[in-house]
Amino acid sequence: QAQVVESGGGLVQAGGSLRLSCAASGRTFSTYTMGWFRRAPGKERESVAAISVSGGLIYYADFVKGRFTISRDHTKNTVYLQMNSLKPEDTAVYYCATANPIYTPAQAVNMGRFGSWGQGTQVTVSS
Repeated sequence: QAQVVESGGGLVQAGGSLRLSCAASGRTFSTYTMGWFRRAPGKERESVAAISVSGGLIYYADFVKGRFTISRDHTKNTVYLQMNSLKPEDTAVYYCATANPIYTPAQAVNMGRFGSWGQGTQVTVSS
């Protein structure tokens, strides 16, 4: 089972950008659907984006469409989340997780099929 470690968080001003990375260990990384989630203070965890094994299927939450881009690099066993036009409401701990590839990214999100959560990386957007 893959283990994941997130990095790339930090403090940024509104309108700025950050790129998060999720490095996965284990030989089966390339067989997992991967997803990014976030938990803001006092709120429930919510989905942000997810990507299929091939990268051909992608899910985005409505609130990040046009601002965030998810991608993966199989040669580096890494999934990325490029975040542009950041807003203070994007402040949260961001987590990545894996899902069985039998589910499309949207299915895995909607059915709650993600697991193997990382420790998260803090993103803080100042106004």
